[in-house]
Amino acid sequence: MSRRARARRRRDTAVLSPWRRRLLLCGWLFAAVAIVARAGQLQVLQAEEWREIAEGQHLSSHDIPATRGAILDRNGVPLVLSRERFEISVDSEQVRDQQKDSLLNVLRDDLGASARALRDIETGRRKWVVLGTRFGTTERELVRRFHGVHVRRDLRRHSPYGDLALGVLGRQVDGRWRGGIEQAFSGHLAGKPGLEQSAKDKFGRAIPGQTVTVREPEAGGSVMLTIDVDLQEIAEDVLAEAIAEHGARGGDILVTDPHTGEILALASIQGGNTNALSAINTPYEPGSTIKPFTMAAVLHHGVASLEDSVDTGQGWATIRGRGLKDTHGSGVISFAEALRESSNIGLATAALRLTPRQHYEILRDFGFGTRTAVPLPGEESGLLEAPSHWEKASPVALAIGYEISVTPLQMAMAYGALANGGHLMEPRIVRELRDPAGEVERILPRSVRRVVSTELTRALGEVLVDVVEQGTGTRARMQTYRVAGKSGTALIAEDGGYSRDYFASFVGYFPADDPQIVVYAKLDAPQGEYFGGAVAAPLTRATMEAALASRQSPLSRSKLLRAGIDAVSPAGAGAGAGRILDARFVALPGETPPSSRVTEVRDEAIPVPDVAGLTPRAAVRRLHRAGFRVTSASAGEVLGTHPRAGVLRPPGDTIRIRARGGT
Repeated sequence: MSRRARARRRRDTAVLSPWRRRLLLCGWLFAAVAIVARAGQLQVLQAEEWREIAEGQHLSSHDIPATRGAILDRNGVPLVLSRERFEISVDSEQVRDQQKDSLLNVLRDDLGASARALRDIETGRRKWVVLGTRFGTTERELVRRFHGVHVRRDLRRHSPYGDLALGVLGRQVDGRWRGGIEQAFSGHLAGKPGLEQSAKDKFGRAIPGQTVTVREPEAGGSVMLTIDVDLQEIAEDVLAEAIAEHGARGGDILVTDPHTGEILALASIQGGNTNALSAINTPYEPGSTIKPFTMAAVLHHGVASLEDSVDTGQGWATIRGRGLKDTHGSGVISFAEALRESSNIGLATAALRLTPRQHYEILRDFGFGTRTAVPLPGEESGLLEAPSHWEKASPVALAIGYEISVTPLQMAMAYGALANGGHLMEPRIVRELRDPAGEVERILPRSVRRVVSTELTRALGEVLVDVVEQGTGTRARMQTYRVAGKSGTALIAEDGGYSRDYFASFVGYFPADDPQIVVYAKLDAPQGEYFGGAVAAPLTRATMEAALASRQSPLSRSKLLRAGIDAVSPAGAGAGAGRILDARFVALPGETPPSSRVTEVRDEAIPVPDVAGLTPRAAVRRLHRAGFRVTSASAGEVLGTHPRAGVLRPPGDTIRIRARGGT
């Protein structure tokens, strides 16, 4: 290379060197900024995230379950509650040698650990020994000081009364609450879980004694129902026995308070399943139990009176193309007699005096065709077509309980309106919502609407008393109180037609002069006798009689005193037999009848039944049937009673059951 070329190259290099230095400097500055920015991002912006990741390698977090709130009956008796139990396990490799003997003694003497479990812990033959989940807080405190002992909290729902009211209460299925109060009020019952953290060793195992509670769990609130546990037991037992006796597919019983709309008992059994809620979710064609509302419409609109006459002929008629048949021909009778005898011809004739709109509106106002708004999942509205969809014979069919489907609850609430003077009440199954802090939200009774006048319901009530006294409902008659009610027998719809089976039902209220409870009873497809007055009316009476004898009856004694019928000894009774004890003068718990009336009554004592060996519910039922009240029923096998079997006691006396594990 020539001297001139080398000089030119040195000159060019001298010119470019500053730019190269600048580029290199910029590169270093950019790298430094990037490093600082990334460090800032990690140390400031993402600090919490990376801190959690780091802590996660040394700490484990998990929820602490909250105690789910209790479900109580109207008197505060627990129907469902949460029981806290602990699973205790031992990691034999983590047990310290200096603590081993002391730990084994506690496990053997206080926790009742098996010899095999103790041997496995002592020898280390098994690393992980599970002692069980049956332990309480006392056992938990005894073992918490030992290394290698692991305790896991376990909350389980417990029903002291077993499957009682299972459909109403609901249950847990696959980790989710299904049906009843458990589902409808899950948010109130659930509470809020807590949080705890445990330190982990290098193998990811929890270090004993290194657990910290970060947030305490908040217990759920409780729900107090309107259900009376005694009446619920009575209803379920009566229904189960009737289904078995008549070979029915299923059935329903409802007991309600007509003045408040409270549901005191709700029992549904379908195909042997006591978890059913057919009382609210299975509409049916009611048959003759709809007839009082047909007559109410006629009286309300003034198109006829109870004294007006109707010719039922020989018990056969075709009205608007629909063939009707009565059980017997009565000729010319009043509308009151037509209702008492459940005459299809008489009630259909009465309904034709109404306009379709009048007929439809009165049925709708009594609550048919719309949901009742009871706070239970799955309620159905039934079916009541608007007049624009009626056919020529529809008024005839509706008058006798066809072309309309209702739920048992709708029917019970409608009869409640007849019993309380004309108000349709909204059904209540919850009385109170209580939060853990003690705050109480009371659910007050609510009248949906006034449907008919008090005068009309009184007049109709007298006819319904005649139904029980001398009509189709005589098997619901009680000795001491007047009962008003109506039976129903309806073919079961099937595959677009009707089967050969029937719904047999009866709805009654008592005392008729001052009603306190409404009792609805229905059997599905009973075999043999199938008329409502023959198979369902006795269920109503049995439920009413048992309600009088229940140990915490919701009935008012003062009202019963005013409404009762004097009971006298049967004709021909020998001298000294005395008078039959009138149920009016048997005091309910916490009440004392007027002494001037009590002294006029002599008790006719009866022997206490032998209930040894029965289940508590069967024993309660047998004692109720005999006319006694019952207390101290336990969940174990019944050993006997106090007073003992065979001892003479007056009806209405309280008998205490002695059971294994109880009193």
